[in-house]
Amino acid sequence: MQKISVTKVRRTLGRLLDEVQAGEEVIILRRGKPVARLTQVESLPKEGLRFPDRSSFRAALQRANVTGATLVRELRDERG
Repeated sequence: MQKISVTKVRRTLGRLLDEVQAGEEVIILRRGKPVARLTQVESLPKEGLRFPDRSSFRAALQRANVTGATLVRELRDERG
């Protein structure tokens, strides 16, 4: 496991990704404190990452009676 600063990550990201792909784990530090970890991705499904289907959620939402522009104007008027 290697620890590296954000500044150095910006300059050497390509090399770091090669190391992570080879199995190395990289801890990214900000001001000397760990903030993130780069690790190799587990095997992904052949179709890649997929987001859950949200169509039933969207269908359940009520349709707005006013446009976004009208709503923004009303909110601005309330503030004065």
